[in-house]
Amino acid sequence: MTATTAEDSRERETRGKRPARRGTAVRHPDRKGRSPIFDAPTPHGLVLRYTALVIVLLISIGPMLWELSTSLKSKAEDVYTQNIQLLPHHPTLGNYGEVQNTIPVWHFAVNSLTVAVINVTGNVIGATLAGYVLARLKFKGRKLLLGVFVATLILPAEVTIISKFQMITSMGLGDSILGVCLPDMIAMTNVLLMRNAFMALPKEVEEAAIIDGATVLQRMRYVGLPSVKGTLSVISIFAFIGAWDDFLWPLLVLQSPNKLTLTVGLSYLNGQWSHDPRTIAAGTMMALLPILALFLILQRYFFRGVAEGAIKG
Repeated sequence: MTATTAEDSRERETRGKRPARRGTAVRHPDRKGRSPIFDAPTPHGLVLRYTALVIVLLISIGPMLWELSTSLKSKAEDVYTQNIQLLPHHPTLGNYGEVQNTIPVWHFAVNSLTVAVINVTGNVIGATLAGYVLARLKFKGRKLLLGVFVATLILPAEVTIISKFQMITSMGLGDSILGVCLPDMIAMTNVLLMRNAFMALPKEVEEAAIIDGATVLQRMRYVGLPSVKGTLSVISIFAFIGAWDDFLWPLLVLQSPNKLTLTVGLSYLNGQWSHDPRTIAAGTMMALLPILALFLILQRYFFRGVAEGAIKG
């Protein structure tokens, strides 16, 4: 190799290692097919990112902000005006007091909280046990049972609602809180989530526990559960939201006014004797507050559970 050729090769290597100019997009050689604008921290990429985030924020939080604004508007303000006014001119909390005067909102909230707590407890215990059995124990028919669980996810809930209603009434649980809770106490989606979480655990750790003489429950308690706390928090939040926001099933099962849940009870705000959008919005915000509080308390564990699914799943 001549001296000129060696110098040319060194110059090409130096040119390849030379840092790019500031503000230019650099594409990693292993990241083929990625956008050099959106994926790189350039001014154009940042504009696109924040634009997308603002659009998603308006779509997801916009209706909630509008309901909050409507609930704070006074009787003198027109909520049906063509000019959208997000900030009320004369904010007031009187609409929330009107909700309490129209319906027994706290009694309905206690009923909804009872249903939600029972559903969360049933899903946490039942989905954990079923998920561990499907993930770690070997028995005949395990794959068939797993296939049945997956097959139940294909059918929408509305298809089986008549059969569930007939089953609940035949058991004598019609017009009862337990009848509302029973069908969703163990959701198949939560069982599969727990199964995947337990499947991600290293087999060597459990084998070491077996050598030490640990039973199945001890392995699940001391080996499995500490590693799936994030998934448990995800299940708890989803089960609580599903039970708290459910409207159709409690409407079918419950007939006594003193047993109605909050979502069903709020429908009385839009009836023959009451039809004020400000009061309806106030009742909606009152129903939303427990969900926001629960998410704020468990958000650290929730995002940990999402990260576990993204990394291990």
